[in-house]
Amino acid sequence: MGNHNHGALNKITIGGLLVTLGIIYGDIGTSPLYVLKAIVGDEPINGELVKGAVSAIFWTLTLQTTLKYVVLTLRADNKGEGGIFSLFTLVKRSKFKWLIVPAIIGGSALLADGIITPPISVASAVEGLRSIYPNINTVPIVITIITFLFLIQRFGTNFIGKAFGPIMLLWFGMLGVLGISKMVCNWHIVEALNPYYTYKLLHDHPSGILILSAVFLCTTGAEALYSDLGHCGKQNVRVTWMFVKTMLVLNYFGQGAWLICNEGIKLNGKNPFYEIMPDWFLIPGIIIATSAAVIASQALISGSFTLINEAMRLNLWPKVRVKYPSEAKGQLYIPSLNIMLLVGCIGIVLYFRESTNMEAAYGLAIVLCMIMTTILLNFYMHLKRYNYTFIVCIITLYGVIELAFFYANMDKFAHGGWITLLIAGTLMLVMTIWHLAKKIRQKYTDVVNLADYKQFLIDLSRDESIPKYATHLVYLTSVNDSKLIEQKIIHSILQRRPKKADIYWFVHVDVMDEPYRMDYRVDHIAEDDIIRVDFKLGFRVAPKVNLMFRKVVEDLVANKEVDIRSRYDSLQRNNISGDFKFVVVEKYLSYDNDMPFFQKMVLEIYFTLKHFSLSEAKAFGLDSSSVKTERFPMIFKVPKTIENLKRIN
Repeated sequence: MGNHNHGALNKITIGGLLVTLGIIYGDIGTSPLYVLKAIVGDEPINGELVKGAVSAIFWTLTLQTTLKYVVLTLRADNKGEGGIFSLFTLVKRSKFKWLIVPAIIGGSALLADGIITPPISVASAVEGLRSIYPNINTVPIVITIITFLFLIQRFGTNFIGKAFGPIMLLWFGMLGVLGISKMVCNWHIVEALNPYYTYKLLHDHPSGILILSAVFLCTTGAEALYSDLGHCGKQNVRVTWMFVKTMLVLNYFGQGAWLICNEGIKLNGKNPFYEIMPDWFLIPGIIIATSAAVIASQALISGSFTLINEAMRLNLWPKVRVKYPSEAKGQLYIPSLNIMLLVGCIGIVLYFRESTNMEAAYGLAIVLCMIMTTILLNFYMHLKRYNYTFIVCIITLYGVIELAFFYANMDKFAHGGWITLLIAGTLMLVMTIWHLAKKIRQKYTDVVNLADYKQFLIDLSRDESIPKYATHLVYLTSVNDSKLIEQKIIHSILQRRPKKADIYWFVHVDVMDEPYRMDYRVDHIAEDDIIRVDFKLGFRVAPKVNLMFRKVVEDLVANKEVDIRSRYDSLQRNNISGDFKFVVVEKYLSYDNDMPFFQKMVLEIYFTLKHFSLSEAKAFGLDSSSVKTERFPMIFKVPKTIENLKRIN
């Protein structure tokens, strides 16, 4: 099924190209709203600076977006899926276990970018109203649009998503026409295609390297382009990018031509994007720009949902509720993240108020994400045995480019960049704690050989003196090896209260490196008494264990591998199926532990976060009416025996 979808996505069709325009390019496509405005700033317009900046924009789009992402990084797809976590799953089996670090940093930075992109895109579009109403307060309008956008997420965006492609086609067509209309006034701007002007900007201008922080804004959407690959397919992305890049370049060159024609004056808050529009077109232009900004925001929101969903499946984020508002592939809704993003976006708008101020903070987090992608891409190319010289040249090239962008963006730290880094740092901390806690728990988890308890379970199943607990008793186990089982499960069955059942089922969910794999394996450990089911699920597949387990049982019954009828004579004669009872053993940190300070601190934070996450039963999609949850203390290392305790008469 996954291969079929993968092949279908790579077929170039008119519909596929339109969908790609609507989903992929929102972020990078709205950058003309603010890039040149950020470069010029409050200083008088300098013609040489503008020509150098336009040249730098062109070569950034060519080297960073086209060559690195569209040509090279899109090759690193995981069964058609992209994004930094997909890239990580392709390299995580290498001997370098530390590659989880760039994956966590990159994922956190990309998520932090999702909090500032909607405000800057929508604010830049809405501020076009000042060309007509100079004193208008745009903050309430921006907050209203963003709030509405987040409120409709619960209903799914499929009903409006069909309009995204045509709107973005109109948007990019408008960019190109507006750009050409101003280029005819000053064709000398075409000289900016020469990379010499980029060199001249960096070499001659007093703050040339720092201007790169504003130039970088033209390519911030490249990482999102890679993340959304699975919705469209790489061939559709590559074909549409040729059109999109052409329209973007034409608009940047048109804005540059207008700026050079107005050399020496100050913008005084004006936006060159709106200044190149004819007066009669301002209202339609603002409406189209705002629509494009909303689509860009929607793409970032959807991407954030997908990112957190992947992080949960890779055990890098607390389990939270995920809803599927429509049948569209990959469309999901995470209520807790939706609230977090909404609060973050409104906070950004209220703190910065103007898009100009947001530009000072934008880009620092995303350049960090791009550097992490380059690190992972390096290992991917080594694993795929790319030519060694080619790898060295590519990694050196992008190491220099992205470190230069990072250096330039560090100047933004004191001007608001610290906010996005603070958000990214908080997300990194959560992911790191979740990852480390899992490693610590695995290290100390007591497992036993199932064969040693096999006869105990068979005898218990057939012991007529003990009341039956359930016809089918199902335990979720985290142990990969089918020959082993957690001690806590055996303790739950045999010692807490002997749980007699006709058949004991042990179910394990293994998250695979492929995105949409859905397989299972069945082991009959003891005929008609003990069965183990191993699910092999991709990192983008929702673990709906209740439904999946039911399908497995139906298959086993159809193949006559198991008899699920109750073993009570009266019920069996009438073909009545027995009940299924799931038991989930949740762990809590025992006070009776003697462990290193760092491990104890990690686990304390982990269990604090766990209070705000879903229970194990809900996380695995189990029906609450048939689930019993037991709490089991996690004792990693028993403290020293108390020797001074004495009895007195």
